[in-house]
Amino acid sequence: MAGSEADAARALARDRRARVLQALGLTAPLLVFLAFTFLIPIGALLMRAVENPEVARALPATVAVLDSWDTVSAPPDGAYRAFADDLLAMAEPADAGGLARRLNSELPGARSLVMGAFRQRESFATLDAPAAKAAFLALDERWQQPELWRVIARNGSRWTPDYLLASVDRRRDATGDVVAVPEEQAVFVRILLRTLGIGATVTLVCLVLAYPLAWWLSTLPVRKANRLLILVLVPFWTSVLVRVAAWIVLLQSEGLVNRALAGLGWIDRPLELLFNRTGVIIAMVHILLPFMILPLYSVMKGIPRDYQRAAVSLGSHPLGAFVRVFVPQTLPGVTAGVLLVFILAIGYYVTPALLGGPADQMLSSSVAQYANVELNWGMACALGAVLLTATLVLYGVYRRFATGEGLTA
Repeated sequence: MAGSEADAARALARDRRARVLQALGLTAPLLVFLAFTFLIPIGALLMRAVENPEVARALPATVAVLDSWDTVSAPPDGAYRAFADDLLAMAEPADAGGLARRLNSELPGARSLVMGAFRQRESFATLDAPAAKAAFLALDERWQQPELWRVIARNGSRWTPDYLLASVDRRRDATGDVVAVPEEQAVFVRILLRTLGIGATVTLVCLVLAYPLAWWLSTLPVRKANRLLILVLVPFWTSVLVRVAAWIVLLQSEGLVNRALAGLGWIDRPLELLFNRTGVIIAMVHILLPFMILPLYSVMKGIPRDYQRAAVSLGSHPLGAFVRVFVPQTLPGVTAGVLLVFILAIGYYVTPALLGGPADQMLSSSVAQYANVELNWGMACALGAVLLTATLVLYGVYRRFATGEGLTA
């Protein structure tokens, strides 16, 4: 008896292992796909946000000399000689260009200094340290400024928190302490707050518009509701650029909206609906409204109507029954729709760029600016990391409340 029980247990364990391996085999292609298209790119983004290879790779000798510098007194003569050696070791102008862009991002004017010295690097080949210093100062007096050498020393490590600090309007001073940037340079926190504000406004408008529509659809027969849902899904089948172009036609001063309002006698002059916050919110609501309607509809469709009828039969006013009985049961759908729309909204780039003004650009526009124009991938990735952090926090809230856990706690 004991032997048969042991055999049965081993057979059951083998069957369980076979089921697990089969499940892993079926999900392995999806896991590999997610790893290469999602996890690895995000990991590279986060790594690039703290990686600082330009100075360490281009100026190893200079960084070694500056390691013992107190950053307060004048830079040592050996730093000039080491900088000349590093310039002579550069094989391509692109190496100097990358270094120049990196230094210029922290110290305006550094690009012209580096590129000017790179073009004259052959003249430094046989000079000793004092003569190399004199040659650099002959090219430009700004080479004696300690701030330039502080920037080089501060960026001598391959890993740095500077990009992440800059993304929240902070920086390291000459002594290494973290301080706030000057008021005129503090822009990213304001842009982040603007991004969150636009996302919240779009989400609220979507909720106000979607809730009654989803409720009405949930009261219709299934066949009729499915036909009307096709209209809700139409934005999914249209390019974002096409929709934005359509809104430009509709919202311009001589567009259909202003003409219709003027024809009705409601306005005396065209409303400013384009290249401002109003146009951005209108277009984003149009694009994101289905993401609010569908979660609400799916939840409302599963709520029995008998509960409201029972409340009315017990003496409750129909509106009171709706608010006290029906609405609480839709909160999981509200939470899911709100967080889904908000997460999507804070990552928008094309719509604010085409329909908004300078004061309506969101954090994604800054990411694109650093990535495509200034070629500062570290700063672009740091700003992307800020958005990613906000998204993960919101996703955590979504997991907490979308399943109803937060509503029953």
